[in-house]
Amino acid sequence: MIKKFFNFKTKTVTFAAGILAVSTFLNGFLGLLRDRLLASNFGAGKALDIYFAAFRIPDFIYGILIAGGIIAVFLPVFSEYYGQSKEKGWYFANIVLNCFLVLLVSLCLILLIFAPMVVKFIAPGFDKESKELTVSLTRIMLLSPIFFVLSSIFSGILHYFNHFLVYSIAPVLYNIGIILGIVAFAPLFGLRGLAYGVALGALLYLLIQIPSSVMSGFRYKAVFNFKHEGLKQVIKLLIPRIIGTAATHLNLIIITAIASTLIPGSIAIFNFSNNIQKFPAALIGLSFAAAGFPILARSWVNGQKKEFIGHFFSIFRQTLFLIVPVSIFFFILRIQGVRLVLGAGQFSRTDIELTAASVGIFAFSIFTFTLIPLLTRAFFSFQDTKTPVMIGIASIILNVVLCFLLVGFLESPNFFQYFLAKVFQLQEVKNIQLLGLPIALSLSGIFNFSLLFYLLYKKIRYFSPENSLLLKQEARETYLSTAKMLIASFFLIIFSCLVIRISANFLNLQTFLGLFFQIALSSGAGALVYIIAASLLNSSELKTIKSSVLEQFKKI
Repeated sequence: MIKKFFNFKTKTVTFAAGILAVSTFLNGFLGLLRDRLLASNFGAGKALDIYFAAFRIPDFIYGILIAGGIIAVFLPVFSEYYGQSKEKGWYFANIVLNCFLVLLVSLCLILLIFAPMVVKFIAPGFDKESKELTVSLTRIMLLSPIFFVLSSIFSGILHYFNHFLVYSIAPVLYNIGIILGIVAFAPLFGLRGLAYGVALGALLYLLIQIPSSVMSGFRYKAVFNFKHEGLKQVIKLLIPRIIGTAATHLNLIIITAIASTLIPGSIAIFNFSNNIQKFPAALIGLSFAAAGFPILARSWVNGQKKEFIGHFFSIFRQTLFLIVPVSIFFFILRIQGVRLVLGAGQFSRTDIELTAASVGIFAFSIFTFTLIPLLTRAFFSFQDTKTPVMIGIASIILNVVLCFLLVGFLESPNFFQYFLAKVFQLQEVKNIQLLGLPIALSLSGIFNFSLLFYLLYKKIRYFSPENSLLLKQEARETYLSTAKMLIASFFLIIFSCLVIRISANFLNLQTFLGLFFQIALSSGAGALVYIIAASLLNSSELKTIKSSVLEQFKKI
C-alpha cells in the first residue's frame, strides 16, 4: 500500500492538476486554519506584525530560488540528461543538489550575521524591542530555505516521473508544521515557537519526497563539480528567474515597509488578505501550470508546435473556466468569508472590515495571478526566462509607484476615499490608507498578465508561422469561451445573491456554523447554476474536464 502511494503516477494533465488542486484545497484549508489560529491568539497587532516581518527574508530566499525557480529550470535540463542515459541524469541531479546546498547554506549564514541590518530595512517603523525580536525569529526561520532547496530537486524529479500525488502532500505537511508551532510551541516559547513551527514544516516538506525519488531511481552521491555543463546551464537559465522573483519578493518587502508606517496591524491585515486571495490562485493556477509544464516543455523541445499550441490554450481555458466563478464568490461573500476564517478571539470588527475590503479588491485581479504561472511556464518551455522577468520587473516598479501614490492619496478625505468606504461599507473606519496596497498590487497584476499574454502570442506566432491559422482559431475559441463563462457567471450572481438573502432569514449569522452554511449554500447554488448554464451553452472546457477525469479512472 505504501509502495503504491509513493509510485502513483498521473496519466493526464487535467487529472494531475486535479490532484494538485485537491492538495492545494486541503493545504489552503490548513492555511486558513493557521491564519485563524494566528488571528484569534494574537490579533492584528504588534505580535503578528513582527512574525510576518520576520517571515519576509526566508520567504524571499524561498521565492527567488525554489518557488517556480529551480524546478522550472532543473526539469528541462534533467529531461535532456536523463534522455541520454539514466546514469547521466542521476549524476546531474546529485551535482545540482550538492552545489546548491553549499551555496544556500553560505547565503543563509551571511544573512544570519547581517539580520539586524536587514530587519531595519524591512520594518523601519518598528521600535527597538520589536526589531530585536524580529531578528531572532528571522534567524530561526532561515533553516527553512535550506530544507526547501533540497526539496526542490526532489520535486523536479517527481514532476519528471509524474509522481504528483506525493509532491502534492508536501505543502500540506508544511502547514501542519506551522500549525504545531502555533498550538504547541508558541505557548512554550512565545513568538519564537512560531518560527520553530516554520522550520519543522519545511523539514517535513523535504522528508515526504525522498522515498518516491529513491523509488524512481535516485541514489545520493557526494559529488561536487561546479564546472559541470548541466549546472552551468541551470544557473544560466536561473539567473533571469532569480532577478524576476527577487524583484517580486522585494516588492513584498517594500509593501511590508510601507505598511509598518501605517496603523498597527496593517502588515497582518495585508498578509491575511493576500493569503486568502492566493488560495484560489494556487488551487487552480499553480495546479494546472505545474501539471501542464512537463507536456508543454516536451512538445516544444520535440518540435511539436501544433501540439504545444493546442495544449496551452486548452489549459488556459480550463483554468479561466474555474477561476471566473471563484473570483465572483470572493467578492460577494468576502465579509462572510473573512468572518468565518479570521473572526475570532482578538481579531476585531475593524480588522474584519478592512481585511474583507482588501479581499474584495483582490477579487478583480485573482484571474491574473491564477494565469500568470501558466504564461511564464509557457515562456520557460522554449527556455525564455528573460521576457517574463522583464515584464515582472516592470509591473513591480508600477506597483511600488502606485503603492506610494495611493497610500498618500487615501491619507486625506477625497472622492476616491468616499467611494471605497461606500462600496466596502467602511464608513465607520477612520483610516483606510492600507487599501492602497491591494489596489496597487491588483493593478500591477493586470498589467503583468496583459503584457505576458500579448508577447507570448506574438512569440508563438513568430516561431511557428506555419501554425498561424491554428493560433488564430485557438484565440477565437478562447474569446468565445470567455463570453460563455461571463454569461454563465451572470446567472451565478443572481442565484448566489438570492440564496444569501433567503438564508439570512433562517440562519444565525453570528455563529460559525451559520456563516459556514450560508457560504456553502450560496456558493453551492451558484456553482450548480454556473455548471448548468455552461452545459447549456455547450462549454468545451466542461467537457474536457469531465473526459479527463473519466480517462484517468478508465486506465486505472
